[in-house]
Amino acid sequence: MKYAYLILITFLGCSSQKDNSDLFSSGHSQGTVDKELEEASGLVASIANPSNYWTLNDSGNDAQIFLINDKAETVLTCTLAGINNRDWEDIAISKEIAEEKNYVYVGEIGDNNARYPYKIIYRFAEPKVNPDFIGIDNLVITQFDTLVFKLSDGIRDTEALMIDPISNEFYIVSKREDAVHLYQLSNHFNSGDTLVAEFKTELPYSYIVAADISSDGKEVLMKDYDHIYYWKKIGQESIPELLKKAPFTLTYEREPQGESIAWQRDGSGFYTLSETLKDFRGKLIYYKRK
Repeated sequence: MKYAYLILITFLGCSSQKDNSDLFSSGHSQGTVDKELEEASGLVASIANPSNYWTLNDSGNDAQIFLINDKAETVLTCTLAGINNRDWEDIAISKEIAEEKNYVYVGEIGDNNARYPYKIIYRFAEPKVNPDFIGIDNLVITQFDTLVFKLSDGIRDTEALMIDPISNEFYIVSKREDAVHLYQLSNHFNSGDTLVAEFKTELPYSYIVAADISSDGKEVLMKDYDHIYYWKKIGQESIPELLKKAPFTLTYEREPQGESIAWQRDGSGFYTLSETLKDFRGKLIYYKRK
């Protein structure tokens, strides 16, 4: 019993959070989203379209991905042809130097009632807004890849998806546990394969709804409905090793249903985005690095 008690004290000590409001400024609204983005869940900075951000709606909506600018105005709407939005919950992006392409990843990873044995990530080449798109309300994407996977320790609800630009691995975080689970998944889109997202560690947080890794791979943001957590590497540690350390808890102005967070590409700040509720329009909120 004494040994178990010491382990518990050590775990709690290592995972305690540090308050720090000096890293980023308070949030400022940049604008309200269009009515088509009523249930925004997921946000990531575009690579091909500077100062623009990819986002999407969650379960039951059309299979659409929206490109919005830094004033929350919709610039382009894309539809994945022939796909249903079972429960889209997050979005990520990567730069593939060898292929000279950027890929956008749509995470169909939500599962409120923990009843789906498999999750899906869709991948498509990032379109660049150009004069050919002017006047196009909906760009239909027919060329995309599908990755099917399951969690190594059973069926769980997940809402946070991020990709490490250094290792090119996916990381997925569960939502509803008292201590959420972190999973690592290989970024291999081979037709017919079903991959396994391997459990890496428990994290002492609950209701994690969004996460993002900075474009240089050195900083991580993660949020629940009430807090934003922040980690920064001091060496070459992996993402799981980094997230085992105590984060800073950043200043956060709570949104009614805030389920999105994204770094700016240059790391000078980050954005959050909330759903639209009955008496509240979803807003794009900016937090500038001090």
